[in-house]
Amino acid sequence: SMTRSMQRVAEAVAGDPAGCAALTVTGLAELTGTSEATVVRTARLLGYPGYRDLRLALAGLAAQQQSGRAPAITTDIAVDDPIADVVAKLAYDEQQTLADTAAGLDTVQLGAAVAALTAARRTDVYGIGASNLVAQDLTQKMLRIGLIAHAPGDPHLAVTNAVQLRAGDVALAITHSGSTGDVIEPLRVAFERGATTIAITGRPDSPVTQYADHVLTTSTARESELRPAAMSSRTSQLLVVDCLFVGVAQRTYESAAPALAASYEALAHRHGALRGVAGDRRA
Repeated sequence: SMTRSMQRVAEAVAGDPAGCAALTVTGLAELTGTSEATVVRTARLLGYPGYRDLRLALAGLAAQQQSGRAPAITTDIAVDDPIADVVAKLAYDEQQTLADTAAGLDTVQLGAAVAALTAARRTDVYGIGASNLVAQDLTQKMLRIGLIAHAPGDPHLAVTNAVQLRAGDVALAITHSGSTGDVIEPLRVAFERGATTIAITGRPDSPVTQYADHVLTTSTARESELRPAAMSSRTSQLLVVDCLFVGVAQRTYESAAPALAASYEALAHRHGALRGVAGDRRA
């Protein structure tokens, strides 16, 4: 039932599961002389939601072939899993998510987003739930290098903040699904006000992107019953946020470095006080 190009993908993964498990969707497409779309269609025809799930299955198969026993790493965590298995599965999942996100990140879009953030009079970052934690992470970093940034957690406040934006400002939305209404609405308002808009999402064809001048795509992490807000979704978002921050810090180094030094100095006495308390306790 497969096309010839899909057969080439299937033959490759069957012949070398360990080698293919190490490849991104782009890498496997290049290896087999096909397209990324063909690789994804092959994975789905084989019964997997997407290529990422096929990669995990291939890694498990390779481990089984090597050891002769059932693979220790799978895509799901059972309620009775030993804690050592939980650590191994989570670590593997996080590593794959970071690798997939890095491989799929559009560096041209990333560079444009960095330029906009560097030049912005003010930056608003929108996120709900776990994505708001990522939004807070970015704004705290930017504040420490002297840039004005806000991450309103309240949806109403996000919209009222967005109304005040204009050309020269930046609005950044973080939503893994790309369809969170409380994130899309303030981004739309900012877009209509003329601000430069950026979306960090796992779904590049989702509703949030219609109001984004720049789209940064994260790995589509698989969520399970025990991980309804998968940590890997947040991990991929944090990677993109760190890339943005480092890019901005590079471009503003002359002012960013003294600002960071000043913030460290301002907090130094607090760290010293804590060390003193710890020393007293040991004594």
